[in-house]
Amino acid sequence: MPVETIASIAALRSRRADVRRSGRTVGLVPTMGALHAGHERLIEQARRESDCVVVSIFVNPIQFDRQDDLQRYPRTLDADRAVCERLGVDLIFAPTAEEMYPEPPQLTVDVGPLGDHLCGPFRPGHFRGVATVVLKLFEIVQPDRAYFGEKDAQQLAIIRRLVRDLNVPTAIAGVATVREADGLALSSRNQRLSADERRLATALFQALREAERQIGAGERDPAVIRERAAARIPSSPHLRLEYLEIVDPDSLQPAAVVQPPVRVAGALWVGSTRLIDNLLIA
Repeated sequence: MPVETIASIAALRSRRADVRRSGRTVGLVPTMGALHAGHERLIEQARRESDCVVVSIFVNPIQFDRQDDLQRYPRTLDADRAVCERLGVDLIFAPTAEEMYPEPPQLTVDVGPLGDHLCGPFRPGHFRGVATVVLKLFEIVQPDRAYFGEKDAQQLAIIRRLVRDLNVPTAIAGVATVREADGLALSSRNQRLSADERRLATALFQALREAERQIGAGERDPAVIRERAAARIPSSPHLRLEYLEIVDPDSLQPAAVVQPPVRVAGALWVGSTRLIDNLLIA
């Protein structure tokens, strides 16, 4: 049976009211579409834990710091709908930008120091846009649980803090990163990689694994760990390491001395595609 697809906030709220009256629980999987196996893992967990599963598909314009990135982001609603049908999703919420933002928002969510490191300095306004749209989705869908991938660890930490600080009655579930056989974390942006770039793209994961090895061997100086990890990235005109940091998993502040648990995270440009990844080292 085809999955029901809703584009208006009013219609989604009406369906949500029906679900609430029946006493069923709602799980929300927020996405920007271009669904892959990582998203499927989120949906599968939501399906196991929720009576009604809602997948939102919305390319959120206010979280893009570059217009060319927004324009190039893949939009594959028909294929995404097929994935949702196969996995037993109950509702797809696929609003337009005009539906979500009938006028430019004057009030947004300030993410504070959680956005000061990792991707924050390189993507001004990105996490403000993420937190704002997620809060809007929580208000519209009113889910009992919402599911986010651990690949976007900074985003996940910010959303967890958002629901805690703003008393949002939604439980946040983090779902483990899904990887290719060679370690590359699944991402919608991987579609942009050429065959040669795809072969180079595992360099970030190898750097993170080297950091994990250094910490496991007892190294506690973050500068030494970063230097040795970065050395695992081949010298290539197609690769540029944007950052590699070791941070506290909750506060996301840089570790002065590495004392697990810590999160090692990095961003690597592969050609014109920016990839991110991280490892939690306990």
